[in-house]
Amino acid sequence: MIAAAAGVGLVGGAAGAGLLRRAWADRQREHPLLIAAGWSALTATVLITAAWIGPIKGLTLGLTTAGLGALLVVANGRVRREARGGRETGLAPEPLEGPSRQWRGWLKALLAGPLGMTAAMAVAFCYAAWAPGDPRTRLLIGGLLMPVVWALAMTWTLADQRLLRALAVLSGTTVVGFALAAMRGVV
Repeated sequence: MIAAAAGVGLVGGAAGAGLLRRAWADRQREHPLLIAAGWSALTATVLITAAWIGPIKGLTLGLTTAGLGALLVVANGRVRREARGGRETGLAPEPLEGPSRQWRGWLKALLAGPLGMTAAMAVAFCYAAWAPGDPRTRLLIGGLLMPVVWALAMTWTLADQRLLRALAVLSGTTVVGFALAAMRGVV
């Protein structure tokens, strides 16, 4: 029963992704019917598996197998290109290349460290305040979410060359996250 539902999920995900790929491949014209059909096929696949084997297992299996089916369509259409000449590598330039300035390093460290941590705390508090479920579970997940979000904020901040953009995003995330958490009440 689960294997059959997984097969339905794979086929439905591949069909929906195939319709979306065909609609988005022609950039000169819009294809609203193909786009609607693709998203409808993906949604119907998830709902069918949820109705077939139960809401919890069915949604999980439907989302996973539909995603795998869509990934198969994407992998089937991959194109391998040869590297262009003129450059040693085809990779993007490293963020640390070029002349370094000591003040930029200190500013990036301040942005990634304390400001990234406050933004991560704001996201964790906002999750603990607004997520559905038992308050103890929300607090636990919020506490586990905080170091992950902090690591992502640090990675992004240290890799980004535009310091004002990093400052704006981190401070905006901090203000909005804490404001939303205060609106609902932290727990």
